[in-house]
Amino acid sequence: MNSRKAFAFFGAAPDTGNRGVSALFRCVVEGVGGAWPDSSLSVFDNGRGLREESTVLESGKGYRYARIGARGGKRYYLPENLATMDACSRLGPALGGLHPIIRKLDRCAAVLDVSGGDSFSDIYGAKRFWLIVRPKLIASRRGIPLVLLPQTYGPFRGSRERSVAREAVLGANIAWARDRYSFDELKELLGSDFDASRHREGVDMAFNLGKLDPGQKVGPEIRAWLKQKAEHPILGVNVSGLIALDPAEATRRFGLRANYMEMLDRFIRRVMEDGELRLLLVPHVMPLDTEGCQRVLDALPSTLASRIRISPSTLDEREVKWLISQTDWFSGTRMHSTIAALSTQVPTAAVAYSDKTRGVFASCGVEDQVIDPRRLGTQDVVDALLESFQNRARTQEVLSTSIPAVKARATEQFARIVEMVEALR
Repeated sequence: MNSRKAFAFFGAAPDTGNRGVSALFRCVVEGVGGAWPDSSLSVFDNGRGLREESTVLESGKGYRYARIGARGGKRYYLPENLATMDACSRLGPALGGLHPIIRKLDRCAAVLDVSGGDSFSDIYGAKRFWLIVRPKLIASRRGIPLVLLPQTYGPFRGSRERSVAREAVLGANIAWARDRYSFDELKELLGSDFDASRHREGVDMAFNLGKLDPGQKVGPEIRAWLKQKAEHPILGVNVSGLIALDPAEATRRFGLRANYMEMLDRFIRRVMEDGELRLLLVPHVMPLDTEGCQRVLDALPSTLASRIRISPSTLDEREVKWLISQTDWFSGTRMHSTIAALSTQVPTAAVAYSDKTRGVFASCGVEDQVIDPRRLGTQDVVDALLESFQNRARTQEVLSTSIPAVKARATEQFARIVEMVEALR
């Protein structure tokens, strides 16, 4: 195998504050660094210019990579402006190559793209859609092999967005979906152009993210809680700041029936009637979720304050996963917070505002633990969460069987991706 390859990686910038996106970044760096240790990897982020970075892989080996800006906005004179890159990609081999980033991309063995795991959709607005789709279109126009790593496809509500998304996927040499429902969406999007040799069903790469004990970064109080788990079980709850900080907009955008903040308030008050329990509010996208957690905490009675803590916003993706793994039951709105729990066999319920969560939970055999506030009213969501908590032992038993198989599948999946990339050019 020729290990001296150049790769570009889009869709998981490590500077977003989103620990789920950072988890995907970490998994790709681990995968590429392990398969091609002498490779050149360019990770596209939200910064300016080119910056050299290094990390230590789980194998203990060092790996160097570059970070390059690729951003939206109206500063079209900046080389990292994606609209400018998009325009230059249309100019043909010679003229397009005058752009420094296009020139760098032209030398790549492949462009790897993960779309933030779940952002290849138009439900997050037009700006986000074009940030996600442009790197795919650029790669296909330049004739650079494009690999869509395991991710969600859709939903695409607009006809134009669906057409552009289809064009982008058709331009990919390889496209993986991260669950069976998203795989069905991929097949529907492609229609007669679906090719089973190139279009595959897989699992989210973050199932194989490692975890790391953050030590004293969690603070002495939470450390003390962890030592007392046998007498005082710990519940973990991830609050989505995307919904908590602007409930009206979230209700409009995602079509929620349940009142998110009222649901959290009612659930926490009810479950904390058991005086032995402790509650850890876990942000997963900083700073939005931290602010959302604080808003939830501020609305609760002061009598509960001594038994509720917010986990530090300074923990990285592996440290957050470690902390989540210490809980006795977990509920998350951010899907990758729930993957951190599921992958460590913590009984988990999802408060899901889109269909993306259902397939991931189904792959773990616990689709019944997805609670949908678009279809259920406020009290129905509360009751479903309470039932999930009460039945946590049963869920944990299912996960003890399913998760080792899912993680093995994630490992095998990346090995297949490596083989497919080797065969590209």
